[in-house]
Amino acid sequence: MGSSTLDDLRGRVKGTVIASSDPGYDDARKVHNGMIDRKPLAVVQCAGTPDVVAAVNYAREAGLDLSVRGGGHSVPGFGTNDGGIVIDLSKMTAVTVDPAARTARAQGGCTWGVFNDATHKHGLATTGGVVSTTGIGGLTLGGGIGYLTRAFGLSCDNLISAEVVTADGKVLTASVKENDDLFWALRGGGGNFGVVTTFEYQLHPVENIYGGPMFFEIDKVRDVFTAYREIIAGAPRELGAFPAFQIAPPLPFIPENRHGDTLVAIVGMWAGDVAKGPDAFKAFHDIAPVVAEHVDVMPYPALNAAFDPLLPPGQQHYWKANFVKELTDEAIEAHAEHGPKVPFVSSTMHLYPISGAVHDVMPDETAFAYRDANFATVIAGMWDDPADNVKNTQWVKDYYAATAPLSEEGGYINFMAGDDQGRIKANYKDNYARLTQIKKAYDPGNLFHMNQNIKPA
Repeated sequence: MGSSTLDDLRGRVKGTVIASSDPGYDDARKVHNGMIDRKPLAVVQCAGTPDVVAAVNYAREAGLDLSVRGGGHSVPGFGTNDGGIVIDLSKMTAVTVDPAARTARAQGGCTWGVFNDATHKHGLATTGGVVSTTGIGGLTLGGGIGYLTRAFGLSCDNLISAEVVTADGKVLTASVKENDDLFWALRGGGGNFGVVTTFEYQLHPVENIYGGPMFFEIDKVRDVFTAYREIIAGAPRELGAFPAFQIAPPLPFIPENRHGDTLVAIVGMWAGDVAKGPDAFKAFHDIAPVVAEHVDVMPYPALNAAFDPLLPPGQQHYWKANFVKELTDEAIEAHAEHGPKVPFVSSTMHLYPISGAVHDVMPDETAFAYRDANFATVIAGMWDDPADNVKNTQWVKDYYAATAPLSEEGGYINFMAGDDQGRIKANYKDNYARLTQIKKAYDPGNLFHMNQNIKPA
């Protein structure tokens, strides 16, 4: 496909079309995962919805692969491709907040950092992730697990409506009142059904929170996980907390002589009255002596961005995931064996609670099917040096092999690796058949296949 056809594309859009011969191409094609090195025909940095329509039509008419990139955090690198078109939404970041209605409308290229800054000015928030550089689009469309999950449900549970560009180039509104089948599929079905250019969310009164990370000696793994299991089972919904493994980074609140030591952590957040935060955290403090902690009252966006420095763009990424109904003693033993072998300061295992408000929604009310699970595990391998890829990827695989038989068959699609395509049906359980029918209705040619792909029925 020659430059003349790209000139045609350039003539259709207000944004910037960057091809291999253009300055900035290598930067434009990068995604967060440094393992991914792909060379698309062109990256379309969209200025608005009409540009998205033009790019979708161009890719469909030319028979090219089409990738959609928001925050670029897709571990398998779905935000880019070889020889196709990339729709880059990163210039579309406007957020409009209606504080009286407690709603916000955000363009599809927003990160949670941008979104949180806008809503925090009004003392409001909705469920986002645990890293502020993550895009709102990918996270929400896959479900959306974060600190506020137990209190207010998944990100997709707080989605009121979406503006969607479908495979035929139409711009549709999806909500419970319009195109409700598409709206159902968007809430957990990933990027299979179109490009969401605007998200409308329900917001909740969340300004300052009480929380942060607490670190314990690594030989207390079993005590921490066992106590956590009991605490979170009976905790008020305002408490969101997860256990993790962490090589201690050189942060001021960690004693200097412990920098580089592998520790077990509880990262928690109390979203209720901050004066009640210390009482909510008392059970965690009682588990074992605390090596270091940074727990206090802070703005919600500060906690949402706390892990950002550990996850710069360009690191190597390989992840695995499963949903978990019960954290059994056997599972805790598997975590105690493999978690302490975490290979790099950025690598970790997080066990997110998805109880509370998540369980208020029935499994067939949205595409996100695992409403009976209590936890979502992610074994997140992240490191700097590509020379460590084989060794560190093996750590993830070994950890996953030990915990998967003690978990549900399916996992959270936002945590899936590129070699997890065979798990798609399991990830959606009884919702899968309906998703394939909706895919057939809105994308019969599977134009949107650069994702954890649901094929048309």
